[in-house]
Amino acid sequence: MTTRSSHQQEMRDAAKQVGRRRFLTVTGAAAVLAFSVDLPAAGTASAAELDAGKISENPFTLGVASGDPLPDSVLLWTRLAPRPYETGSGLPNARVPVRWELARDESFSRIVRRGTATAHPEFDHSVHVEIKGLDADRVLYYRFRAGDWISETGRTRTAPARGARNTELTLAAVSCQAYHYGYFTAYQHLAQEDVDVVLHLGDYLYEDAVDATGGARHHTDRRLPAHFDRETITLEDYRLRYALYKSDPDLRAAHAAHPFVVTWDDHETENNYAGDTPENEVPPEEFLLRRAAAYRAYWENQPLRTPQRPSGPDMKLYRRLQFGRLAQFDILDTRQYRGDQAYGDGWRTPGPESEDPSRTLTGATQERWLLDGWHASRATWNVVPQQVTFAQRRDVPTDAFKLSMDSWDGYPASRDRILQGAEAAGIDNLMVLTGDVHVGYGFDLKKDFDDPSSRTLGTEIVATSITSGKDGSDKPGSWNNQMQANPHMKFFNGRRGYAVITLGPEQARADYRTVSAVTTPGAPLTTAGSFVTEVGNQGLTPA
Repeated sequence: MTTRSSHQQEMRDAAKQVGRRRFLTVTGAAAVLAFSVDLPAAGTASAAELDAGKISENPFTLGVASGDPLPDSVLLWTRLAPRPYETGSGLPNARVPVRWELARDESFSRIVRRGTATAHPEFDHSVHVEIKGLDADRVLYYRFRAGDWISETGRTRTAPARGARNTELTLAAVSCQAYHYGYFTAYQHLAQEDVDVVLHLGDYLYEDAVDATGGARHHTDRRLPAHFDRETITLEDYRLRYALYKSDPDLRAAHAAHPFVVTWDDHETENNYAGDTPENEVPPEEFLLRRAAAYRAYWENQPLRTPQRPSGPDMKLYRRLQFGRLAQFDILDTRQYRGDQAYGDGWRTPGPESEDPSRTLTGATQERWLLDGWHASRATWNVVPQQVTFAQRRDVPTDAFKLSMDSWDGYPASRDRILQGAEAAGIDNLMVLTGDVHVGYGFDLKKDFDDPSSRTLGTEIVATSITSGKDGSDKPGSWNNQMQANPHMKFFNGRRGYAVITLGPEQARADYRTVSAVTTPGAPLTTAGSFVTEVGNQGLTPA
């Protein structure tokens, strides 16, 4: 979520024109690469193979990661980048063999599996290893080797068996990590948390320019290359921006400590785009080429499985994960299939355009997939990790209120269909996880948001940003108005951090973790609020 003054918008538009000229002059090969679907699979001969022993600099500068745990499988990721801030990352256009090991212990004395994967130049030397046939509900350790270089050790896990009667699951929810707004101190703390999985709810990176000093980080010991000081548009732009973010030691520590389940929002491509509609006036084919580049770089740099590999400007990111009988996760994509924002976006008075029954945030196919999955669910908790605020959120406690057209408030018919579908499926314990808005919220999800006495159908936990919005405050300027205007809003805090949610057979607990500052490193961690919601009796109450 971004708000700009008219002067800032003029500067952005000017930069867009420069960026557009640069975009349209990139080589035809780059455009073909962004849209190509006939790409090499692991083990397929493409470019020549590089002897990994000839890599003279550490290629594991971007760390390791794992993601999307299944009962019998883990997904491991790394990307070779000896010189991460350079085009090509300091490697030739050649395949590189990368060995991997998976073990039961950190010393790797009890190896479970080992093998070799190929880092293809077509995928910017990223590696995705899907290891199957594993035991359920196990903590495992992994590492990679390229020549004489060994990566740091990562810790991951398999999910409980689908029918297992597991009694506890702890997850962290994170979002919105603009590099130029501050330090990723929250990730330093998260790396020490005892959680089973991290849900990243979008805005993993920002497309905005980052100056030589790293913005609010004020680098004094090094200056960033000039190519970061422009908006990301081309495939190479997005690849380099991921390298900048993943070079952060706190983000690397969090990835190494926990498996991540990721979904995007807007800034991984462009602020507040909607489906194939860009933020500004550019030809549709130009934006789709940009979207293809952004989606391609996203997959290359995230711990995602093969079904999520993009095809041109399309990528099926919504998917379902299950953790025994305790929890089902339905991860949504509310960017790729939505209709354009009503009334030109922003905070607007609702009316016929926003309340059109045909409006959709998820698209019809994804909506059916979600509702069908709920009808088949036998989980105690049905959790929906997604991007933008789900509950109604009025800005003032008067009849002159406005709503955010970029959130579910701009698509109320779409929200109604989801809530009615949950009721029809008999979903008693619904929890929506949200990012985007750079504050921590806690909401009761009402059958009728205009009637505080109506039935509570679930809860929504909104995780604040890692850095976006800079330091923030415990009570932002809108705190009084929003708390009065929305009786179903039970918590509102504007500091940076993350949320930790513990699911159990009788209740769920949400702890809002915050840091005092992100513009200076090393801030301590506090718990700004704690709430519980009971199985069969939804609604947030202070813990």
